[in-house]
This record gives sequence, structure tokens and C-alpha cells, in this order.
Amino acid sequence: MTNTPEVIDAHHHIWRQADLPWLSGPMQPRIFGPYEPIRRDYPVEEFKADLEGHGVTKSVYLQANWATERFEDEAAWVQKTADEAGWPHGIVAYADFASGDVRGQLDILAKYPLMRGVRQQLHWHENELYRFAASRDVTDGITLRANIAHLADYNLSFDLQIFSGQMQGAARLVEACPDVTFVLQHAGMLEDLSDSGRAEWRAGMEVLAAQPNVVSKLSAFGTFIHKNDAAHIADMVAETVRMFGADRCLFGSNFPIEKIWTSYGELIGAFRTSTDAMSEADKEAIYQGTAKRVYRL
Repeated sequence: MTNTPEVIDAHHHIWRQADLPWLSGPMQPRIFGPYEPIRRDYPVEEFKADLEGHGVTKSVYLQANWATERFEDEAAWVQKTADEAGWPHGIVAYADFASGDVRGQLDILAKYPLMRGVRQQLHWHENELYRFAASRDVTDGITLRANIAHLADYNLSFDLQIFSGQMQGAARLVEACPDVTFVLQHAGMLEDLSDSGRAEWRAGMEVLAAQPNVVSKLSAFGTFIHKNDAAHIADMVAETVRMFGADRCLFGSNFPIEKIWTSYGELIGAFRTSTDAMSEADKEAIYQGTAKRVYRL
């Protein structure tokens, strides 16, 4: 197996348990199943120890669902952590795009040098345990669409988290905001592995891949199966790269969520195996180039 000399982890979290309602309060159902092992602080020092020796040279922090009114506190804490520890190298923070004019929140976030993008989780599912947004068609909201379009003025991307059944609507949102780069979370969060579920996912992914301002994150493939499955990862990587092209795909570990069932070394090893047969140019894009371009690293 050929190792990649440099990797950018474009999706991870660090946290203090006390800041997160879903970690510090009563146990709440999550799409990744039981999570007792991570109901604790996960500091940047532990993250760096987890990835040591695996060729990771930079990383991007993704918002971890602090209380929504504390969106600036989260960005400020991560920026302070990076200033002190040298990690992470980019921040994807939270803002509320569904109500009012988001530009006031973006003005606040813009003062943090590592700001690269924003995520508000929009995924909706028939299964209430998988549901985050209030409705399936949240991406068609007029206010949401207008607010996301403002990201272009701040040179910020939007991390798009949806399920297969929402992809048609998401494509309309993307088309309406051509100057915004959308980063599709977890390659569209395939959760139904039946033939029909895979067919719906592929159809939706093809629609999104037809939009030039969408890139896909290769991450969190253990979310619904609760294990590090090399064959599943290889299938997801191959399918997503086929649709988007390697230059529109980027790797993310989703740590420490995936730490519930695997180690960083085992996870990145499975990904590297999945890309072994690819050209050096394609591997460079997936593990470095796309993340550098999208998150300005």
C-alpha cells in the first residue's frame, strides 16, 4: 500500500464537554448510536496524539453544536486553541440561516482569522432519531436561500448536511447560489444500504454532482453501521469519486465520532487502501488539493 506523504483532515471536532448541551446534559439519541466513550473533553492535544504518525499535517474544525446563541463563543474558543497549539488550521462555524438577516452573525464571525466556512445542519429524515431540521424541504426556504447567498461576500463556504431524500431540493438551493461553494457532508449520508436506498442516493448525488459549485466530503462512513468497514469505505469512495471527480472530493476523519468504534490509524488505513489504485494526482486531490482550495489552507 502506498502511503500519502501529506494528508489534510478536512472534518474533525475538538470540544469541552461542558460547552455542549448534547454531551453535558441527559443522553440524547444521535445518528451515530451510543456515544458514552466521547461524553468527555476531547482537547486538541488528544486529537494531535490520535493522528500522530499518520501523515496528517493540517486540519479543519467543524462546528459541534454548541448552544446556538453561543455561536461566537465556539469560534473564539477554537481560534484561541489554534493560536496556542497551532491546530486546527481552519474553522467551519455555526450561524442561523433560517431566520432574519444572517449578515450580522457573519460580521461577528469574520473577525476570526481562521474562519473558512459555516455549517447549519439541514438534514431531515422520516426516522425522528435521524432528524435535525424541522422539515424535509428546509432547503427551499426563501430566507435560508437569501442568507446562504450572502456567504459569497464573505468568501465563506457552506457545509451542506442532508439525506438522499433532500438532494433534489438541495440542488435547487445550490443552483440559486452559484457564487457559494457547497461542501456536501459525508458524501450525502447514505444510511439505507438496500438496493433501493442506494439507487435513491446515487440519483440524488448525480444531481448534486452536476452543480459545479458542490464538492463532496469523504467522511463519516461508519456513522450508520457503527464500525470501520474497509469494503464499505472503498465502495463509497469509488462511487463518489466516479460522480464528482477526485478534484471535487476531500477526506475527513469525523473524529472523535469515529473514535467510538475505531482508531485513527485504522480509519485512515482503510481510506488509503480504497485509493491505492488511483493516480497520484487523484490521491493528491482527495487528501490535500481539494481541501487546500476549498478551505484556503
